[in-house]
Amino acid sequence: MDALHWWRQGDAVTQGTALILLAMSVASWVVIVWKLRLMRRATVDVARCTAAFWQAPSIDLASQRLQSFDREALVLPLVVAINSVVDAPGAGAGASLATAGGLPQRLTRVLRNALHEVLGRLQYGQVLLATVGSTAPFVGLLGTVWGIYHALTAMAGAGQITIDKVSGPVGEALVMTAAGLAVAIPAVLAYNVFGRLIGRIEADLEGFARDLRELLIDTAAQEHAASKAP
Repeated sequence: MDALHWWRQGDAVTQGTALILLAMSVASWVVIVWKLRLMRRATVDVARCTAAFWQAPSIDLASQRLQSFDREALVLPLVVAINSVVDAPGAGAGASLATAGGLPQRLTRVLRNALHEVLGRLQYGQVLLATVGSTAPFVGLLGTVWGIYHALTAMAGAGQITIDKVSGPVGEALVMTAAGLAVAIPAVLAYNVFGRLIGRIEADLEGFARDLRELLIDTAAQEHAASKAP
């Protein structure tokens, strides 16, 4: 049983199902290879960037250091976000709602937006892997059912049906189920592994964002107290 014989014997539905499975497999493997590189770099960069930030004597110098460490731009957007709050003018005449509220509220807002943007980049491709993992077996099953129906219909029109005439076409149709599982299993495994890695990185970034917020609030409070001192 060669692939060309199976392809020639199949109708448009069978061939279309095979092409869909092929497209799913190619798309999922492209995402898997890309995310393997992303997760490896992200795991290293986040730990290295947070350590470099807290070892820096100032936020400005820390931002300069992160530009060479943060290859996937996962930590630097958070630092840029707090710099935008520090450099922005306070609420007043002509000020926008983005500058309204106290420092804690503005820091929370900009850090939340920056964190959502970073996490969106990490989550990219997860939906495709989940979709392929959940639908590929059913696409393969559809190809199998249709292939068996098509084979039995053709044999019924030919007259006498024997087991050797049934086993060949039915066996060829069952290949579609195996193909669907072969496409789905790597996607499901990759989705679960990447999900765990993303969860760890997300926890580290959320902790770093919380520490950044507390740092700026404490610094602002100390500067305010120093300005009030006689």
